[in-house]
Amino acid sequence: MKKLSIIAVLIALFAFPANVDAQSFLKKLADRATDRAKYKVERKVEDAVDGAVDDAEDAAVDAAKGKKGKDKKAKNEEADEDEGYTQESMDEVPVKKQKVAKGEELKSDFVPGTVVIFEDNLQGEQMGEFPSKWDLIENNAEVARMNGKMAIKFEHGSNTSITPLIKDGNKKYLPEVYTLEFDFFATGKEDANSAYNLYLIPTDGDRSRIWFGQDRMAWTIKKPNSDDQIEGNKDIDDIIEKNDWNHFALSFNKRALKVYVNNVRIINIPNAQAMDWFTIDTEFWEDHIDYITNIRLAKGGVELYDRNAQSMTPIEKAIAETGKFVTNNILFETGKATLKAESMEEIQKVADYMKKNPSARFEVQGHTDNQGSDKINDPLSQQRAEAVVKALEGLGVDGINLKAVGKGSHEPVADNSTEAGRAQNRRVVFIKR
Repeated sequence: MKKLSIIAVLIALFAFPANVDAQSFLKKLADRATDRAKYKVERKVEDAVDGAVDDAEDAAVDAAKGKKGKDKKAKNEEADEDEGYTQESMDEVPVKKQKVAKGEELKSDFVPGTVVIFEDNLQGEQMGEFPSKWDLIENNAEVARMNGKMAIKFEHGSNTSITPLIKDGNKKYLPEVYTLEFDFFATGKEDANSAYNLYLIPTDGDRSRIWFGQDRMAWTIKKPNSDDQIEGNKDIDDIIEKNDWNHFALSFNKRALKVYVNNVRIINIPNAQAMDWFTIDTEFWEDHIDYITNIRLAKGGVELYDRNAQSMTPIEKAIAETGKFVTNNILFETGKATLKAESMEEIQKVADYMKKNPSARFEVQGHTDNQGSDKINDPLSQQRAEAVVKALEGLGVDGINLKAVGKGSHEPVADNSTEAGRAQNRRVVFIKR
């Protein structure tokens, strides 16, 4: 059939009296060939998409029935030279959707801290070197790339321990309320189990330990003012994404310790010993390597559960515990002292508190980021504080109890080199006097 078609085309070509007509015919013929090829490609793409949708629907049905989904196919194209794992593109691979263990409800009340103490995503590091923001306690670690992410690779064949490199060697950097987060890689191999240890350590005394791998988490947590410890373990096999990145998060508030994996709460201890610093360690079996990345330690976090304080508003709790209330929800037009309409909800809450406590006096502080000069920011912060005072007076608060003070950009609480940090620095603070 192909030969007959070619002969027919040649006859048609010679039948044309002029080269122009022949060229026109050839162009039409090429256009038809292009259209047919495009049609075939589109059909193949549609078929592939339909197949993927069908597979996804089948997996969703299986999950709804409590069945374990099919093993994920490796998407990666280039093998990791150490492990036989595979690497994707240079772009970061996001942590997959959260999973919930069979028969359980999703438990996640995690709230990340807002004031960053230590943060490292390994960007700008040199491959193969020891990560510059860390200190080595035992054995060795180095910068590597895994599944599209820059990461800390723990040396093969030995237990390794690292800790953040804090200025002046400070070993008492964990605040009263904080969160700790990082991504970790789970091998997914049958014959090798990643094993990570997070040690929370006091400057003196016994440490607390949280151990986890790709199928189980275990913990030994020190009780406050006691030699006793709280021990436990939990199966996390259905929560972990195998051969992929997973997210670990810990929150500590004065005494309450909570731990989450992929946004599912695993540990909830109401009374734990406060600690001063931490290490991340690994335990090794043959033929596997561990990786961590996107480490973030921040002050603040989930509110402390206290039955006697549940009736208190956030403003009442903050002032009762710290003597001040800090908010980033009072917003102004850029470069002006004009309040945005959405700020009134927060100002109303402050007014409600002040009217319930008519004898309490407050200094209302306005703070800016460092964008612009002090010559601009100092008077702007004063004007913004005065605008808040005026709004409170308009809601029935006695102005004699309020004093507006502009602080400019002189008292930052976060890094002004990032937009997130600048947003934290643009704040209003109510200090009880």
